[in-house]
Amino acid sequence: MKRIFERSNQFLETPLDLGPRGLLVVAMLLLVPSYLFPLWNLTMFAPQYRDGLRMHIYSWKLEGGNAGHDIAEINVLNHYIGMRDLSSADFTEFKWIPFVVGIVGLLMLRTAVLGKMSHLVDNVVLYLYFGAFSLWSFGFKLWTYGHNLAPTAAVKIAPFMPPMFGYRKLANFEIYSYPGPGSYALGVVAVVLVAAMALAWREGGRASGRTPGS
Repeated sequence: MKRIFERSNQFLETPLDLGPRGLLVVAMLLLVPSYLFPLWNLTMFAPQYRDGLRMHIYSWKLEGGNAGHDIAEINVLNHYIGMRDLSSADFTEFKWIPFVVGIVGLLMLRTAVLGKMSHLVDNVVLYLYFGAFSLWSFGFKLWTYGHNLAPTAAVKIAPFMPPMFGYRKLANFEIYSYPGPGSYALGVVAVVLVAAMALAWREGGRASGRTPGS
């Protein structure tokens, strides 16, 4: 057991080669679209809204379609069913997601310049946790909006959860919810990080003449 720990620690202290460092730089650059493009897009269709009402969720703001007017129209509809207004100020995620993405990017850059295998493992674990927590936070926000309905609403409907992925019909509305370009870029970041770790693992094993940890 002691020998296994010693070999594992030795491997984690191995400096990263050029390949994994380059992939880390690519992963860091792929974080930029999360600031520039929506993370999620939601569209609502109904007979009276044949062109659809659109809402784009960025990492730092809500933006409505039709030059921003669709958010106000959605809030009018929400008022009838007792759902509170959609407002950027109500999304605490807009305060911490851009900050966390920036910190993650700086850690990737640090690992690319000075890193070793243990730093890369930390980057991968931290990023996967950030992604999982962000999805949970988004889902919980949708659940909260659809379940905390005012009892004095003009139109009574059963509590519901707007879709995170795909399609759902609510009354006479058809709702479509899909990830935006920003989320796809963040997903590619996860793939690139895992690829960097796999490459570093293979190169570390090749340099030592054995499979790491064996």
